[in-house]
Amino acid sequence: MKKKIVLLFLLPMLSWAQQKDVLRFSMDTPWTDAVQPDNVWNVYPRPQMKRDNWQNLNGTWQYAITPKEAPQPAAFDGDILVPFAVESQLSGVKKTVGEDNILWYKTTFKTDSLAPKQRLHLHFGAVDWKATVYVNGRKAGEHKGGFTPFHFDITSFLEQGEQQLVVKVWDPTDAGTQARGKQVADPTGIWYTPVTGIWQTVWLEKTAGTHIRQVKNTPDIDRSALHTEIAFSSPDGEGELLVKALDHGEVIASETIALHRGDTIRTVSLDIPGQRLWSPSDPHLYDLEITLTDKGSGTRDQVMSYFGMRKIALGKDDNGYTRILLNDKPVFQFGLLDQGWWPDGLFTAPTEEAMMYDVEMTRKWGFNMLRKHVKVEPASFYYQCDKMGMLVWQDMPNGNYFKDLRIEAWETEDAHRTEASARQFEAELREMMDAFHNFTSIVVWVPFNEGWGQYDTERVTRWVEKYDPSRLIDSPSGWADRGVGDMIDIHLYPGPGLEYPEANRASVLGEFGGIGWAVPDHMWWNKRNWGYLTMDNQDAFKDRFRTLVNDLVSLKSFGLSAAVYTQTTDVEGEVNGMMTYDREVIKISPEETRPLFDRLYNEAEKHHVLIADSEHGPTSWTVRYKAGKRWYKPSGKLKRGTEKQAPFSTYDNYALPEGSTWDKNEDLFLYKEFEVEDVPETFVLRYYLDKADMDIYINGRQLMQQGFKGGRKRHYRNQLIENAAAYLHTGKNHITVSVKGKEEERSFDLGIYTTSVSGKKEADGTGLLK
Repeated sequence: MKKKIVLLFLLPMLSWAQQKDVLRFSMDTPWTDAVQPDNVWNVYPRPQMKRDNWQNLNGTWQYAITPKEAPQPAAFDGDILVPFAVESQLSGVKKTVGEDNILWYKTTFKTDSLAPKQRLHLHFGAVDWKATVYVNGRKAGEHKGGFTPFHFDITSFLEQGEQQLVVKVWDPTDAGTQARGKQVADPTGIWYTPVTGIWQTVWLEKTAGTHIRQVKNTPDIDRSALHTEIAFSSPDGEGELLVKALDHGEVIASETIALHRGDTIRTVSLDIPGQRLWSPSDPHLYDLEITLTDKGSGTRDQVMSYFGMRKIALGKDDNGYTRILLNDKPVFQFGLLDQGWWPDGLFTAPTEEAMMYDVEMTRKWGFNMLRKHVKVEPASFYYQCDKMGMLVWQDMPNGNYFKDLRIEAWETEDAHRTEASARQFEAELREMMDAFHNFTSIVVWVPFNEGWGQYDTERVTRWVEKYDPSRLIDSPSGWADRGVGDMIDIHLYPGPGLEYPEANRASVLGEFGGIGWAVPDHMWWNKRNWGYLTMDNQDAFKDRFRTLVNDLVSLKSFGLSAAVYTQTTDVEGEVNGMMTYDREVIKISPEETRPLFDRLYNEAEKHHVLIADSEHGPTSWTVRYKAGKRWYKPSGKLKRGTEKQAPFSTYDNYALPEGSTWDKNEDLFLYKEFEVEDVPETFVLRYYLDKADMDIYINGRQLMQQGFKGGRKRHYRNQLIENAAAYLHTGKNHITVSVKGKEEERSFDLGIYTTSVSGKKEADGTGLLK
């Protein structure tokens, strides 16, 4: 009995200690002080279906945290600033909640009297995770899902005078299988602070009784047309739907459709004369005006929308590679892994200006794309990307990473979700796709990231393809590829590398880089800072970054369509950003990156083989397991070894094709002759090196020596070698390689190629933005 008493006594202390540790860090950004409770996030929250009335409910509310089974508290704990998560600095609370507790919100609001048949709608941009909404003490509705908008018609719940709004939130954080992104109860490494509650704008909107519910715009540049699907509440009698497309205020197309009682959805196709295509270099947008008239009730509803004429698809380039095409032309997409976390607001940027600063910097550096990583932003984010011409790959926030829902790259069987878990994940996936369908900038859906909650990959991918055929599907991004979707996507740190394009799938490098540099006085915490490859100073950071980008350029000659560098900013202890977490320090300037990126947006010629690696066909080397001190000399006894098939491995390596094994207790020495007709300026090593050290000589001169630096090796890496004339000559050349290591499981393979990038820009030169 004594032991039980002691443990029960310690529980509150442990909870308090954990909470103190999780939330003891704080950091301001340049926009922290700009947050004003009486004008917080005063930005119209639904730019794709805009009405001329809305009431912002953001500001100071009351909050309380109670045990999960407790009723609504009679007294609340204090004030909280909405829309910032309760764990955040900007909320004014900075407390954890956890799966065993409930977070309560309370506020009041006033609204003008409603006209006859008018309706009042209560909107939430996002609430993590399960929200139950009460208006004047009565339940108005419930929503599960932490990343998508929802709303309720609260007309029937209104009373005279002031209205009371209470929101009850339960969030299991990382305890369940629900979509949650990077938040965990115990932050570490690539996993960050928990986020609970309201984290996007809460607002009111009035509509007519018969009103437009949803607008779904799909451009069709092949027919110079816009297809608009409009959902609405059924008119009382005869009605009319008028749709107008405008360019700089001038009507360029219109159509009127008669409506009848019972109609709830209609599709309109507008021909767009002289269509001006949307692209990163010319992000042209048209306005769309939709008016619904109900002649039976005499009511009228009007919304404003907009659209861009663009097409994203697969096709062949001049080298015969399957490539991603923008408006039917190959455009290399180079972007940043954009996580959208903030030290002061966590999921929520302090202001819209702050939120878009990250995108503006992405443009300035010379990137033309961002991958919104396992998080969804407010609609205004995508609106600004549409206007700026920033291509977006949108991730579905991941389900569980840990326990039974995480699969490794080598596993052939997907994770298994319960029926209820799968239903919830797919409901949230559909909500995300519905909510953001209209944004021109979103060109790729990413249902799964790596093996995090990856289940029924083929079925889910096929559903996404069918549900939205206007975009490409990357499923999954990295790790356990299942041969479905529009891309074969690898993650390689630091990289770069690629898998070759397939007949119907483009090759993309979904994550690479991750060079870390912990900038003094700009760190979330002083310990546990890391990157995938951590540098000691800014010069070392810049040098390694330049090398990675130069290596990346060569991959275009192998058919690479896109690459995503990790990442936009540092996030908590992960210090591999292009700028610090507080956005105060730019680690490498746009003046340095833009010239570096320029060649990525040029056309590339197909690679030429000097020595083929064995990933896509058998190759052989002369092999010995012992050699003398002058093993690297072309005239040495190494050339008199035994010919064996590559690749070479001491174990059954799932990532490699069948080759030769060698004894784990022996070293490996390799020799090969190859012909060079014309000595190039540069050449590319494409190699696989796992848990071993390699030493490479060409024609008796040491080319490189590389030691094993840890990590999991799933793909070949490409490395550009400059000053080729120092190593190669016309005619017969010789290469000798030693592979050594103390690890029992070692693998190696190598190829040498020449690549070429022209001075001609791809397509319309959409890479480097003005």
